[in-house]
Amino acid sequence: MSNPSPSAFTPTGTISAPADRRRVVFATVVGTTVEWYDFFIYATAVGLVFGQLFFGSLGADSAILAFATVGVSFLFRPLGAFLAGHFGDKFGRKVVLMWTLILMGIATALIGVLPTYESIGVAAPILLVLLRILQGLSAGGEWGGAVLMAVEHAPRNRRGAFGASPQIGVPLGLLLASGVMALMTVIAPGDAFVQWGWRVPFLLSVVLILIGWYVRRRVEESPVFAELAERKEKARMPIVQLFRKHALLVLIAALVFAGNNAVGYMTTGGYIQGYATNPDGPLGLERGPVLWAVAGSAVTWLISTLAAGFVSDRIGRRTTYVIGWLLQLVGVFTLFPLVNTGSIGLLFLGLAILTIGLGFTYGPQAALYTELFPASIRFSGVSISYAIGAILGGAFAPTIATALVKETGTTMSVTWYLAGMTVIGLIATLLLRDRSGIRLGLEAEEEQAVSPIRGLAKV
Repeated sequence: MSNPSPSAFTPTGTISAPADRRRVVFATVVGTTVEWYDFFIYATAVGLVFGQLFFGSLGADSAILAFATVGVSFLFRPLGAFLAGHFGDKFGRKVVLMWTLILMGIATALIGVLPTYESIGVAAPILLVLLRILQGLSAGGEWGGAVLMAVEHAPRNRRGAFGASPQIGVPLGLLLASGVMALMTVIAPGDAFVQWGWRVPFLLSVVLILIGWYVRRRVEESPVFAELAERKEKARMPIVQLFRKHALLVLIAALVFAGNNAVGYMTTGGYIQGYATNPDGPLGLERGPVLWAVAGSAVTWLISTLAAGFVSDRIGRRTTYVIGWLLQLVGVFTLFPLVNTGSIGLLFLGLAILTIGLGFTYGPQAALYTELFPASIRFSGVSISYAIGAILGGAFAPTIATALVKETGTTMSVTWYLAGMTVIGLIATLLLRDRSGIRLGLEAEEEQAVSPIRGLAKV
């Protein structure tokens, strides 16, 4: 009997069966797709109808306030990340993922039956914000658990590819959200979409959550956490230890994600959809074609995200990121010149170019983050860095973009804002060492103790 190859081993040294690894990949893709579908369906609805339905009495500022509710949820992502990180480091990755899925589904379904401002007055936007906060809590805890399940189950030489599986849940969620919304503009065109058509995608969440629950409950716990539990070496206060020893690392990791997230939220935050379809704006395009163009760009984003995960296993996370930042900068400067032509085809082209860079600055993120933090506090480190990065990046990117165009009268101001965020992401990446392939289990504590920040020897 021949010995198994090194790539067949998990980070703890036990053999992970290919069938188990495939099940983990499938579960993370399905689960994160459902979660982000729920999250993005809200942003899409904000760009299309929520300003009118929930903030219509506020006139010209209704769009800005509606987009602000997209950002409000990000303010609660750190709380979700703190809770998920604490419980994930103490009780396991799997249990946290089950509950984040349920919380997101309940909040999304309730938005689908929420009365509008016309029916219940100011209570409508208040309830909308409260439900969005629940979505933010769920999103704050979801990502960290999903990426750790994927990467900690992965062979050392394929972490980038495995880590890309929860990452493609974002473009898949955007594709599903945009596709379902576009379909509803056909089933319920015009006023019917405003009256009831937008609600159907939210209610569909109930079915998707049941599917996600079934898939996730069949997945085994992460082998790294199983080792922590067996040795009884779980951190007592993981969050306290994280900020006492790794505060600077958390900030740098957050800035890496912020550079990607600000740019990505031009579509996932609903800005492009709202800008292109605004009847009082410079383009005034129809909802359906714009949504289909966004859905098409989600496909290119998915492909580039998946490709970046594989590439990072060959050339390293850091080098892949640097290539991604340069590609993203190209996409930022070509986006609005193409969108502003008023052509659906060129709008899609602008988004497609942008998503190539987005994919290369998102695909390696799961593996990069997992390799930055020690095992005992990894869930907390990964989740909190991600949540802070989301606040600094995408939280209010659509709101900022809307305000910039209103003040300057040109989308060039948005371009420079997005370019600045991209450069920040690039600088943060250059501050980090490449730790591709570092051992993730408890046996590698000394190796993990070397600081990932260039110029620092110990954490």
